[in-house]
Amino acid sequence: MVEAPEGLEGAGFFATSLEKVVGMARANSLWPLPFATSCCGIEFMATMGSRYDISRFGSERPSFSPRQADLLMVMGTIAKKMAPIVKQVYEQMAEPRWVLAMGACACSGGIFDTYSVLQGIDRIIPVDVYVPGCPPRPEQVLDGLMRVQDLARNESIRRRNSPEYQALLASYNIK
Repeated sequence: MVEAPEGLEGAGFFATSLEKVVGMARANSLWPLPFATSCCGIEFMATMGSRYDISRFGSERPSFSPRQADLLMVMGTIAKKMAPIVKQVYEQMAEPRWVLAMGACACSGGIFDTYSVLQGIDRIIPVDVYVPGCPPRPEQVLDGLMRVQDLARNESIRRRNSPEYQALLASYNIK
């Protein structure tokens, strides 16, 4: 069960800030968009299964439309030809949006140090959480999801409009 945010309690009432309520709602209702290209996708499928049950964390509804997702989970090897597609998917997602890079290939190119493989998706889009491994275990994926939940829970409502965030997007050539 989700713990209530900090606030004032009494007989018949509970008061807290809007920012804390919005953070709690965002953290416990993430809709992931899995962008799986190789073996890490199989580990994500195991994470969705009954043994690890990602739905315990409010992420049981994978979205395959960027306009209905708020967590982009990039898993596996990303070829340089796919980089514009990953960036386009990220740009189509509504704010607030988070990115989880899963596996050695998505984080750093993995063992594929070749001309055709992107050496980490953080070269084209900002990444919030890295989940290392080749491939990472479902427990690691759940831990990464919990880190994204922490980010969503503690993020200010106004952070996405800040000059720092706009500068970050501009550094990636994202409008």
